[in-house]
Amino acid sequence: MIRRVAVISDIHATLPALGICLQAIDAIGVDAVYCGGDLVGYGPQPIGVCRLIQARSIPAVYGDHDYAVGRDLDHSEGDATRSDRDLDRQSFAWTLAHTDPHVKDYLRALPFDLHFELGNERVRLVHGSPRSVNEQVLEDTPATTLDGIAAQADCDVLVFGHTRKPWIRTHAGILFVNCGSIGSPGNGDSRAAFALLELERSGRVSASIRRVAYNAQAVARGIDAARPVGGVRAQARRG
Repeated sequence: MIRRVAVISDIHATLPALGICLQAIDAIGVDAVYCGGDLVGYGPQPIGVCRLIQARSIPAVYGDHDYAVGRDLDHSEGDATRSDRDLDRQSFAWTLAHTDPHVKDYLRALPFDLHFELGNERVRLVHGSPRSVNEQVLEDTPATTLDGIAAQADCDVLVFGHTRKPWIRTHAGILFVNCGSIGSPGNGDSRAAFALLELERSGRVSASIRRVAYNAQAVARGIDAARPVGGVRAQARRG
């Protein structure tokens, strides 16, 4: 029986952070690892990240960046300022130019959601929400909005990312788990974050957020060297 699962999300083409997080997860010891999407976008290693996720056979859903890159679509964050949207577009153009056809095929094949069980608890993994890959579900999202999401969740535990700001709360009988971001943290904490789900003796699932430090300055130097034009820094300013 699966009793302990790690969920990573929002890697954003940051291979060093992904590698060190997987090392930390291996050290903890889990039965499975899942990925909540946005493997690519902003960072300098989209191919490396996708290859590592594939090599580890980590089941993943698509994020908004993955969906757009896999289909050569335009992408920019809707909540960004005009200057940040310009940086996003430049960064996204860089990602499109530096992602090979095999990776795009892989991204196109990713599903919208994944379902699995911990004991008798049903877990559903999405990127944004069960309603949309782009929906931002934040800790201060109004209860009425969470009610609508819960009504469509069809699970006991809903795990997601997208906002890059981790939080955990039970609402309408559902455990909401935002697992944060590995490659582009958005709450002022530069450490990578992932969620750990554990089946308790009671039969219920508990969740915690784990943090892992990595050399963010070295990643920033890699971004400058690759020149995907400021996308991660624009994200950091907005976060």
